[in-house]
Amino acid sequence: MSRLIDRGLEQLSKLLFKMGDLAEKAVSLSFDCYLEGRDVNQRVQILSETLVLLNEEVEKKAIELIARYQPVAHDLRTIISYIKIAYDLSRVGRYAWDITFVYKRLDVKKEECEFPRIQPEKACKKVLEMVRTSMKAVKKHNVELAKKLAVMENDVDEMYYGYIDKLLEQPATTKCIISNLLFIRHLERIADHACYIGESVVYLTKGERISLR
Repeated sequence: MSRLIDRGLEQLSKLLFKMGDLAEKAVSLSFDCYLEGRDVNQRVQILSETLVLLNEEVEKKAIELIARYQPVAHDLRTIISYIKIAYDLSRVGRYAWDITFVYKRLDVKKEECEFPRIQPEKACKKVLEMVRTSMKAVKKHNVELAKKLAVMENDVDEMYYGYIDKLLEQPATTKCIISNLLFIRHLERIADHACYIGESVVYLTKGERISLR
């Protein structure tokens, strides 16, 4: 028999899934911007702002459920985790927007600011995979899938620090150094938030606080 709180939890989960789709789209577009030189800043800005609004909606709904039903144990952990996941998705959207904003603000020219001897495509692919994996873990409440994010995040960190070392070796304009450095830093931060989502999945499923970073 379904409980009164179950409908509210289902509504929260649907909001999260919607946010996950929008966050993935924002990240994908931001990578297209940096790797292909596409001007998608306005589109990503709209996605980012929408994610902020949805995050507020999740918080409001979650507080309402807590006040109305006074949940305990697994239900309370689920609501707390959903609040955290919604925030992390809003931050993913913001970092995606930051990527396109910097590209536009500095008037970066793809042919002028390429990564010599560096393959950012590999990092982009890995980070996008992390975002997708984190949301799959949320949808399935899959702890093992969430824990896989730790290995993926280590790969991103290695690429991040390697890119920094190589950027220091490259003759480039200040504009290119700044834009490239911010780009790889934003990639690393998106990867971190994907791990935070994975940590929330472990908490809501098993009640354990772990670090995947």
